Amino acid sequence: MVLPDGFSIPPLPFVLALFVSLAVVGGALYRRNPPVTRRLVVAFAPWMVVGSSLYVLYQIEGLPSAIAPLFSSPTVYGSTFVIAGAIWAVSSRLPADDWALRSAPGILAATGLLGIFLVAGATLAVGAQSGLMLFWPAIGLLIAVLLAALVWAGIRTGLPDIAATTGSAGALVVFGHTLDGVSTAVGIDALGFGEQTPLSRAIIEFAAALPTAEVLGTVWLFVLVKIALATVVVAFLAETVRESPREGYLLLALIAAVGLGPGAHNLLLFTVLG
Repeated sequence: MVLPDGFSIPPLPFVLALFVSLAVVGGALYRRNPPVTRRLVVAFAPWMVVGSSLYVLYQIEGLPSAIAPLFSSPTVYGSTFVIAGAIWAVSSRLPADDWALRSAPGILAATGLLGIFLVAGATLAVGAQSGLMLFWPAIGLLIAVLLAALVWAGIRTGLPDIAATTGSAGALVVFGHTLDGVSTAVGIDALGFGEQTPLSRAIIEFAAALPTAEVLGTVWLFVLVKIALATVVVAFLAETVRESPREGYLLLALIAAVGLGPGAHNLLLFTVLG
């Protein structure tokens, strides 16, 4: 198995506690069998950012030592899901396709936004002690939003059935992976950070050897690959969403998380360390 740098397993008591918590939350969700809608997928987006923020807070040693191992990589994913999944389970009897506060998406989104305010705020407060760098992360976020909007507009024009079927869940996948690609470009080409994931690093090193590197930088190919893969995955899963919405939307949520999570992590880390 090829693993990115920084992968670590916490002490056994933390692992056992996490597995028990995941089993309890997973069991509750299994029994309640809540519906999964595109709005529910989007409602989980703030929680993806919360998980990223918790990992950055762990990296800059801003968490109490008693709980810090739960938010290392990769346990932060499980720990964040325990919290968000518990909220989902509690609210699972409420409407699943509404944004009202008394709905599952509304509660998940509201608590997730509160989590971003608290965790990202704490991260910025710790980072501010040594200074914050806001310019390049803001530029990266702006470029990612604009680029993702253009790509999604292209999908809506060229593949209208796929865009209509996946809706905002598909758009979240495209945005998440665009953000991951663009934030990686900002980190490497503008700020001098390195790529941790071996496969991504191989793509970047290949582009760095091309004559275009002096003009376009070394990460442009990685950005294109991320966007292309996101588009292909959304197109591929559209049929699953039509035939089995629950499974299709869950897969879209998972794919969105592995793009939005790292992308948000990159921008926040650059802000506090850049």
